[in-house]
Amino acid sequence: MGKTTGFKEIPQRDHGRLPVAERIRHYQEFTIPLSNADLRDQGARCMDCGIPFCHEGCPVDNLIPDWNDLVYRDDWQTAADILHSTNNFPEFTGRICPAPCQAACTLNITDEPVTIKTIEDAIAAKAWEQGWIQPQPATRQTGKKVAIVGSGPAGLAAAQQLARAGHQVSVYEREDRIGGLLRYGIPDFKMDKALIDRRLAQMTAEGVTFHTNVHIGVTMPISQLQADYDAILLAIGTEQPRDVPVSGRELDGVHFAMDFLVTNNKVVQGVSQIRTIEAGGKRVVVIGGGDTGSDCIGTANRQGADKITQLEHNNQPPVQEDKGLTWPEWPHKLRTSTSQEEGCERLWNVSTRAFIGDEQGRLKAIRCVLVRLDKNDQGGWTKTPVPDSEFDIQADLALLAIGFSGPVQAGLLEQLQLQQDARGHVQAVTDGAQPYQTSTPGIFTAGDMRRGQSLVVWAIREGRQAAQSIDRYLMGHSDLPR
Repeated sequence: MGKTTGFKEIPQRDHGRLPVAERIRHYQEFTIPLSNADLRDQGARCMDCGIPFCHEGCPVDNLIPDWNDLVYRDDWQTAADILHSTNNFPEFTGRICPAPCQAACTLNITDEPVTIKTIEDAIAAKAWEQGWIQPQPATRQTGKKVAIVGSGPAGLAAAQQLARAGHQVSVYEREDRIGGLLRYGIPDFKMDKALIDRRLAQMTAEGVTFHTNVHIGVTMPISQLQADYDAILLAIGTEQPRDVPVSGRELDGVHFAMDFLVTNNKVVQGVSQIRTIEAGGKRVVVIGGGDTGSDCIGTANRQGADKITQLEHNNQPPVQEDKGLTWPEWPHKLRTSTSQEEGCERLWNVSTRAFIGDEQGRLKAIRCVLVRLDKNDQGGWTKTPVPDSEFDIQADLALLAIGFSGPVQAGLLEQLQLQQDARGHVQAVTDGAQPYQTSTPGIFTAGDMRRGQSLVVWAIREGRQAAQSIDRYLMGHSDLPR
């Protein structure tokens, strides 16, 4: 694959970024692309592995060595065709996927993996620039109708696949614009929303119909969809935020992270004029160390926060993983996101005890305690407060970014009464005679709603696989890829 000795001769190089002082002044993307020559060199680094472990790391089964080789040989159009054969939206994953494929790369044993994510994004960009990405409407119509509830990556991937199979597909979204959390949950500096609009135009030309401001189960009963459609796919995600049930939670200034991100993203995208949650000039504490917490840090910095502190109850990970124990699996190691790089203090082994307010009911501090995490006999972790370790952090704004507990139950799921697991995720197996079908025949589910909070690349995978299952349910067979 690529140049036989390329990995020995060519050093790893990735895209650049605008300086922190410059990029925090706006909400635009800030990566600096590699030149075609540099991308060709990076593609040449792909080894002729006996077993391409990058495949194991990629949930959508991208044919990574193949398109690395094609980029090296300057055959970008074939590379784009191969990339799109497994991934409907590579420009999405090329930006916001953490790239488990790179962690699984054989060259990651020496910490110099092929820059797969950057090459993937460059292939998609080249394909759009050259006009190679065009609508692919079905050559025949089946007469079958499919409703998709939710327009995140799982719903969109399924919609495109089913429309190309000749079904009449309608996507229902409760928000005023299509995209799910890709639209309002992901900051624009991580992914320009024009990328979503470009794909929506392609899908509209392929026959997909989009309905916004329709909240199935609230403004429209699910029974109406059951009467009007031959099959239904539920892909509403898992948007019930996990809370911190401690004293002072009701104070003004304590908010869920997604509420903070959505209100800001709507202003950035021109949907609204006023941010209802403001970080400018405030002491901000982000509780939670994941991607959502990082998005809050980047957004608060751009709003002009006075100081940002991020609290994480876990132990601080090692700077370097033990390759012999972890590779090719996703390693537990210390990572610094681009938003964290822009400025925040990170505290580990800290748990929230209480929110403290002033006389007007506004947040003024957070009472914390140090905790020790130890492995228990059940394979989990036991969190033990450290005696006499309480301390206060001054805060005007606290953002709860500790994940999601499951799908929202009110409305849709209350009406359907589908089988769910203990956390409220809708149950559906991924193999067997009818993968992704729920306990009610003809109703399917995919993405975070089924598997729990996960990555965009897993959502795309499940959307594609659910589409094949729905196609087989409707037609008795399917030519869609799984």
